[in-house]
Amino acid sequence: MSDNLALAAIVFVSALLQVTLVASLDVAGGAADVLLLALLSIALLRGAITGAVAGFFGGLIVDIVTLDTLGVTALLYALAGYWTGRYGETTGRDRAHAPLLAVLVFTVAIAFAGFGLHFLLGEEVSARRALFETLLPSVALNLILGGAVFSLCRSLLRRANPGDRVTEVRLLG
Repeated sequence: MSDNLALAAIVFVSALLQVTLVASLDVAGGAADVLLLALLSIALLRGAITGAVAGFFGGLIVDIVTLDTLGVTALLYALAGYWTGRYGETTGRDRAHAPLLAVLVFTVAIAFAGFGLHFLLGEEVSARRALFETLLPSVALNLILGGAVFSLCRSLLRRANPGDRVTEVRLLG
């Protein structure tokens, strides 16, 4: 299986799992985000551009399937994929804490940015629910599942194309 096909399969399956199964599992007031976890794993393993493209298409699938405002999730996940990929390219790829740090930062960032975008679009959202009641349980669930999803994505991508790996960026000056 080629690397691009493996990436597309990971994004598609995780997006479908997210909207059909995981989003409806309410644990302590929050829900895990399997698509975000897979996207962050892809971005750390393959770089910023691949992470942004995977995030855009994964978010677009979620927007289409849930009939949410088209493009909001795609924009948020594309930005998360890009910046996680940049983090991986510059400093964090081989560090053990990189996946968990990315999960922590981008779970919180997507909650706040998503609330802000929905507010700016004039949609009715509850700040208390979006930012306080569901955020802490969602962060905890994402941190619990993050290591397993990262390991699974790493093994699937390594099996798809064992020799392909993004090199780190060297800063000049």
